[in-house]
Amino acid sequence: MDENQSLAERFEAHRTHLRAVAYRMLGSLSEADDAVQEAWLRLSRSDTSGVENLGGWLTTVVARVCLDLLRSRKGQREEPVGARVPDPIVSREDGSDPEHEVLLADSVGLALLVVLETLAPAERLAFVLHDMFALPFEEIGPMVGRSPTAARQIASRARRRVQGAATLPNVDLPRQREVVDAFLAASRNGDFDALLAVLDPDVVLRADRGGVASKEVRGAAAVAKQSLFFSRLASADRIVRPALVNGAAGVVAFEDGRPQSVMGLHHQARKDRRNLRARRSRAPRAAGPGGIQRMKCIV
Repeated sequence: MDENQSLAERFEAHRTHLRAVAYRMLGSLSEADDAVQEAWLRLSRSDTSGVENLGGWLTTVVARVCLDLLRSRKGQREEPVGARVPDPIVSREDGSDPEHEVLLADSVGLALLVVLETLAPAERLAFVLHDMFALPFEEIGPMVGRSPTAARQIASRARRRVQGAATLPNVDLPRQREVVDAFLAASRNGDFDALLAVLDPDVVLRADRGGVASKEVRGAAAVAKQSLFFSRLASADRIVRPALVNGAAGVVAFEDGRPQSVMGLHHQARKDRRNLRARRSRAPRAAGPGGIQRMKCIV
């Protein structure tokens, strides 16, 4: 086996991990692949004979490439206003993809990725590398041009913003599916009240319209109206199939056998007895007593 082939095999052993790092950093699967490819090009042009930890070296390279991409986004005036909608990872509900499992480890749902999009580039790097991949601040500091102590403060600031947002679903998958099915049924039937029953009052709808500035709709009433509007516009040939979207219950819409759109949803169980009494006939029950499941975020 020649040296180049050996180096390529060693790189391939780290590819899935590197792609997971890049996806958390960028929220884009294509850009994550580009970052990983750039890491390979730099590796192939470098003398790594003195590198004891190739995985750590490659992680640092990918992180620096991602940081440059994030800073480039911030500097582009044409960047759409508001949070960027991350790429979803879609899989069948009755199966799993090992690479998807790595990408989605640590509960990397769409809601978390949306919050990560609001962080400054240095904050995102520090949070992702330390909190998700346990890199020490002694290694993170030089990447962002700060001391380890300053890097720790940057990560702490990012952590407070992430923890201040509802990013982790706290209901199991079968109950998530109940809420999604109730949402879809209400949309198809044009039932405005039923939609309100499954939507959190502060729900946020974010839509990526394919290169056009992303659209954001806030509030249960506004999201319900938007859902009914799109339901009326849908083709009679449209088929909606259940799927896992970043590990949570979601759907993929097909027309003429081709996927047209993906909807990922963020679910939370809320304990609110007053709302339960008012909406008991429509709202599916959550696991705990006095709880109702509602969708907090639709992406």
